[in-house]
Amino acid sequence: MARPRIKDVAQRAGVSEKTVSNVINDYEHVSERTRIAVRKAIEELGYRVNLAGRHLRRGRTGIIALVLPELDFPYFADLANGIISEAERNGLTVLLHQTRADRQHELSALRGFDSDFADGVILSPLALTTDDLRGRGRTLPAVLLGEAIEPGCADHVAIDNVRAAQEATEHLIALGRRRIVVIGGRDRPPPGTAEARTLGYRRALHAAGLPYDPTAVMPVRQFRIPHGAAAVVRALDTGPRPDALLCLNDQMALGAIRALHERGLRVPEDIAVVGFDDVEGGRFSVPTLTTVAPDKKAVARVAVELLLLRIAEAADRTRDAPGPPPEERVVPYTLAVRESTAGRGRA
Repeated sequence: MARPRIKDVAQRAGVSEKTVSNVINDYEHVSERTRIAVRKAIEELGYRVNLAGRHLRRGRTGIIALVLPELDFPYFADLANGIISEAERNGLTVLLHQTRADRQHELSALRGFDSDFADGVILSPLALTTDDLRGRGRTLPAVLLGEAIEPGCADHVAIDNVRAAQEATEHLIALGRRRIVVIGGRDRPPPGTAEARTLGYRRALHAAGLPYDPTAVMPVRQFRIPHGAAAVVRALDTGPRPDALLCLNDQMALGAIRALHERGLRVPEDIAVVGFDDVEGGRFSVPTLTTVAPDKKAVARVAVELLLLRIAEAADRTRDAPGPPPEERVVPYTLAVRESTAGRGRA
């Protein structure tokens, strides 16, 4: 059976094809009676709007690329789910690509994979440099998530990582914790999320009059469960026993809790633990995990809105005209206090 066309809807409703188009696009100057008749015809015929044709008429594909470092990370899976839902709400299709934090893959994504299949890209970079972004010119519209390479290089959406880490550290200090180790911390360039969160930790120590000990910053190779566990073992074996851990993501925090359990240490009685990201596993771990919870729905909404704005601006610009300056969009977060710091029955 042939797919219903707009012509078929017009014949069924007894109106012109232009009127059907006006109803589909929700134009104001259509009577309610006509609107009802057209919608009834659409429902009876099972007509579906040809989004591909609509986008092509506008010189677009209706496709955006979502490029993430690792799709098996719970945080990135949550983020992808939100961005796909937000894109669908705007009539867009999302193509997923995984970079494994490889610079060449990230550069390829910024170039649109050397093809015209996507109107824009939302990218969470781990390996790109400031020079990579400054040298790309005004090509494919792109919005960056997470890693802050340098303000003003590209449109960027993230939480205030410095303030979030400072608030999480202040929470531990208020509980009387004084030897706080940062799992995944990094105090050296290039700037990124780990450095920003370590800076927030240092600011909290300074504000509380506590000394900063560089040996309390434990870098890791990857922000994964085994690496978090290994860093905790290293911290226990090489220095004074900490009374709190600030883990820079929930995966490492879950690994840390397991490592502490294997050493016979109680959480939070002996060592309190805080994570970042508010992944589902942390809400069901034993103990449940105190964490910095980004508003992931807001990240998705703002990223898609900003990318659509840039796509529209690019379409309206002449080829060599400069585009608008990049924007830094900051979205909210909360500190979700649970059993890993507050104890059972009080979280």
